[in-house]
Amino acid sequence: LEAFRLYPDAACAVTQLKAAGFLVIVATNQPDIATGRVSHVVLDAMHDRLRAACAIDAIEVSTATRSQSDRRRKPSPGMLLDAAANWDINLSASFMVGDRASDIDCGRAAGVRTVFIDLGYTAERRPNKPDAIASNLSEAADWICAAAKMTE
Repeated sequence: LEAFRLYPDAACAVTQLKAAGFLVIVATNQPDIATGRVSHVVLDAMHDRLRAACAIDAIEVSTATRSQSDRRRKPSPGMLLDAAANWDINLSASFMVGDRASDIDCGRAAGVRTVFIDLGYTAERRPNKPDAIASNLSEAADWICAAAKMTE
């Protein structure tokens, strides 16, 4: 829990997206639950901090490891499909923002536009053709708001 950090611009970016009429739903892989490295109590505390800092609407979680078959674990689109069903979301008018290739792959598989936050990770593969690349959440939110206005 001590290592849990939000992006510094998370609250502002979420506020901007909410003001533009978007639902903000977090989709997160948390395999450390399945391996026992993190408890559900700690995960719940992380989510409580996230909710307190940002006006998000929901959190979708997959606790499966890479070796487990799970339709919800990114890059599979299950969490996005479930959120769309639960919240009556039009996926073709939606966006997935993430800092890993699996986030972008998940978004593509769900039929949403994607924004890759490039944090310069060198140990992981880069995503294949995101719709946009940003250096932080604020830039991603700016791009999403501009892209949504263009399709109105």
